This record gives sequence, C-alpha cells and structure tokens, in this order.
Amino acid sequence: MSKEKFQEQILQDAVQMDASVNFQLNGNMLIVPCPWEDDKQVTNGNRVKYRAGIEVDADGRTRVKRYNVGKNGPMHDTLYETPHGAVKMTRPIYGTSHGKRQRRMDQEYVYVTFKFPKKYGLALTKALYEEEADEIMSYFKTRKEETIWK
Repeated sequence: MSKEKFQEQILQDAVQMDASVNFQLNGNMLIVPCPWEDDKQVTNGNRVKYRAGIEVDADGRTRVKRYNVGKNGPMHDTLYETPHGAVKMTRPIYGTSHGKRQRRMDQEYVYVTFKFPKKYGLALTKALYEEEADEIMSYFKTRKEETIWK
C-alpha cells in the first residue's frame, strides 16, 4: 500500500486495527478489552485519568486523546543561539485596548540561558562563558527592538 493511499484511508474513515483497537477520525484511539476479560476490574470502579489525555474505565476500556498540535504553540521563540547558550523571548501577547489590538509589552520577557557540560572544568567554562556572553551582548546591541533591563 502506498503512502498516499494510506493517508487517504485515514482521512476518509476511521481505522480498526483489530477487534479491540480503533483509530478514530479525529485522531483519538479507543482500546476495548477482549470479551473474555469482562469479569476483570482494572481500576477501583471509577474512571481514572492520566496525563497526556489517557482515560481508563473500570472495565478496561481505554481512550487516548490526540495531541493538539499547534493549539497554543511553544512558550518561547528562539531569537539567537550560541553553541552553549540561547536567547529566547516569550511569544508576543496581544490584547484589545479601546477597540484596538495592541501588543502587551509588559508581559513579554527575554531569557538568556547557558548550559555547559560539567566535564569542561571551571577555567574552560569561564572562558567559553565570556566569549558567548560577548557574542550575545553584541546581538542585543544590533536588535531593532529595544531591550528593557530589569
């Protein structure tokens, strides 16, 4: 089966892998236990919810909700990277004021993070930090937007 046909099949109809696993049209999965295991109780009689959108009923019926891709997006945008450091900014937040859509600049922050391996040692880490800090500060000087330091 070619890749194109497989994608068309998923987009047109739900897919049932076997008697107990169903891939639904919206991306969710439904797992139903085998009929000969009806007498077993999986939970304490209540529905249990786990992280990542997994729900398990007392009889073992399991629902796995799809991951919402692109719903909110990442919290930070990477502005500039060095081998061991990164400059990230929170995503722009827009709000309305007097009927106009404006950026909320007081809720946008710029973060600078460094991650050096412990095996480098103190002297090498300090030397690399100074080089990369100078590189990042020169990036801040060339930015078109003003950086407000707190």
